[in-house]
Amino acid sequence: MAFEIPKTLYSGKIKEVTLGKGNKAITVGGETSYPFYLFEGKMPNLPRIAMEVWDCPPQEWAETALEPFAGVTDDPVAWAKKCLDDYGAEMIALQLVSTDPNGLDRGADEAAAVVKQVADAIDVPLIVWGTSDNDKDTEVLRKVAEICQGKNLIIGPVQEGDHKRIGASAIAYQHTVVASTPIDINLAKQLNILLGNLGVADEQLVIDPTVSGIGYGIEYAYSVMERMRMAGLTQQDEKLQFPIICNIAKEVWKTKETKISMEEEPTLGNAEKRGILMEAISATVLLLAGADVLIMRHPEAINLVREMIAELTAS
Repeated sequence: MAFEIPKTLYSGKIKEVTLGKGNKAITVGGETSYPFYLFEGKMPNLPRIAMEVWDCPPQEWAETALEPFAGVTDDPVAWAKKCLDDYGAEMIALQLVSTDPNGLDRGADEAAAVVKQVADAIDVPLIVWGTSDNDKDTEVLRKVAEICQGKNLIIGPVQEGDHKRIGASAIAYQHTVVASTPIDINLAKQLNILLGNLGVADEQLVIDPTVSGIGYGIEYAYSVMERMRMAGLTQQDEKLQFPIICNIAKEVWKTKETKISMEEEPTLGNAEKRGILMEAISATVLLLAGADVLIMRHPEAINLVREMIAELTAS
């Protein structure tokens, strides 16, 4: 008798969300099985990668991460265009680092003007990421939503402390919301309920579970994401049936292992390859946990992850 692989029956489905506008808009979600379990269900929309751009010159990046963007890190528009033209980016993630109250503390009007310039210069979906400071993000992201009305930006992180004000602006000006919670499935579900009660439509919501890189707690993030997928697909939990976005680049490249030179720590091996592989491996782990959108930094790491996605989905 022929052997048959046991299969899980899925009663749920991940909701589909369209990011961006126009002919380069991207739809994510729609899975009917666990990640890459194509023998049990479908992944109609493969995971996508957004290339990270900062709104100010990075001060503490590893040389490996800076080198691919030499000459453009002081101009977010030029940086975004380089990601598109040279590295084939399918999405851009603009990190509003300059608005951090503990840093440059750039004002809302100035920050929103930069976002508008980038949004007008590109034709792919634009993710706009604040600093996780409730008061400052409220001020900045509400202005961003207003000045970029109708462009369907993906705005985050939207947290419980600022969800009413930022969520209302996203609804009014037609943007998608990134619901962000600190590595906890119950908090994630609660925030999704609150945003739904506010009026944020299912097709305007993606989940940010908060993630970390390998060696820095990725197993905990993996576990939470895995449980989200289990609840959404096998327990019919509609409030956890949303696509997942993972802002992984900043978590990987801030670690000491990506910055220590080979001269300082010969046993760690080639510093350039080390950082690239740390980002690629961290991203791949999150893909296997259920990530639909990855925010990444280094072009070579991105290419490695793209190859992995192709391998995992090859018939």
